[in-house]
Amino acid sequence: MITTIITFIIVFGLIVFIHEFGHFYFAKRAGILVREFSIGMGPKLFNYRTTDTTYTIRLLPVGGYVRMAGAEDDEDELKPGTPVSLYVGDNDQVTRINTSKKSTLFNGIPMAVTATDLEDELWIEGYENGDESTVKRYNVAHNATIIETDGTEVRIAPRDVQFQSASLGHRLMTNFAGPMNNFFLAIIVYTILTFVAGGVTNNSNRVSPTTSDVTVARSAGVKNGDYITAVNGKKVNDWNQIAIQIQDRAHKQTTFKVKRGSQSKTIQMVPAATKVNNKTIGAIGITQYRNHDVGAMLVSGFTQTWQMTVRLLAAIWTMISGHFSLNDLGGPVAIFATTSTAASEGILGILSFLAFLSLNLGIVNLLPIPALDGGKILINVIEGIRRKPLSENVETAITLVGVAFLVVLMLLVTWNDIERYFIK
Repeated sequence: MITTIITFIIVFGLIVFIHEFGHFYFAKRAGILVREFSIGMGPKLFNYRTTDTTYTIRLLPVGGYVRMAGAEDDEDELKPGTPVSLYVGDNDQVTRINTSKKSTLFNGIPMAVTATDLEDELWIEGYENGDESTVKRYNVAHNATIIETDGTEVRIAPRDVQFQSASLGHRLMTNFAGPMNNFFLAIIVYTILTFVAGGVTNNSNRVSPTTSDVTVARSAGVKNGDYITAVNGKKVNDWNQIAIQIQDRAHKQTTFKVKRGSQSKTIQMVPAATKVNNKTIGAIGITQYRNHDVGAMLVSGFTQTWQMTVRLLAAIWTMISGHFSLNDLGGPVAIFATTSTAASEGILGILSFLAFLSLNLGIVNLLPIPALDGGKILINVIEGIRRKPLSENVETAITLVGVAFLVVLMLLVTWNDIERYFIK
């Protein structure tokens, strides 16, 4: 259990970090202020603040976020009556606004807020030191910070550094960068897997004899790189066809046509019997041929990612066009359960799971559902076609509908996962 928990935190944390770093990097390049970069959700465990961004680690390792100034998940409203304390620096400008009872400001000025403008004109006003006879106004510095109720200190969000102030192209790229990074991670991990495994395999009919307990093929003279072109007179073109023809031939003499270079020859073999999932099948001791060319191994990361992407898209299409079932989906509980299986298979199992999960996250996030990256990209595209953005109210309403849909779906999926994996 401990191994599974550690593996889950590392794998999920890495995928989330890579995803969010994509948003973070391109937001920075676009001049968008990233107020907070968080790994995890829920209560804050740790934070570190630089000039522009506060980096936080939160309790629940089931997600993360990049909080960009002015984005729909960014809110800084100080309602009238909110008690704050102000730190006034040079030029009588406020440089820190404290709204938290968890923090105190040395020489802070207590104020009950009556009104603020922290986006355009940058000021705050209210009753100072409990004196309600006079409203006192202070100018706020462009790079001032605000200490939020949970004690997290972030920069305020003036309009010129907000998400909507960036160009359409920059905003679209910022939204796309998260899923893009997940694709890159999958490519890198699949490439690493190929090098760890020692070469590239494909579904061809080219084989290699094994050195395992079953050595029928090696004893019969099959060499590394030979092609099996027929089994008992039936033509075979790929690995799956070879396996199908052999599996029912345990202890039965079988004729194989083998091609080596420009020569072909016929070999008689008697497949041994082996148990797979409590079923007896025939085996001659061969594996898929591995190409050890470095160029082929480097390219394999791209080809494996593409092949898995096609399968995942086909599965999504089947769910959309066919009979939808919650069993086709999996939330954090299902991911945790699958992590246990991957961890039991060692580093190769963990790497394979990491690549698969990263690719899943990238594809799902590109679905045109409001609140997901794909929904945001769709809004960007609509804005480009209309040549003007959607109204703030319309965009907020669309996002809220998407959030509500995802919350309900996640609750249903999580409960279904609990029933599948823990309730017998």
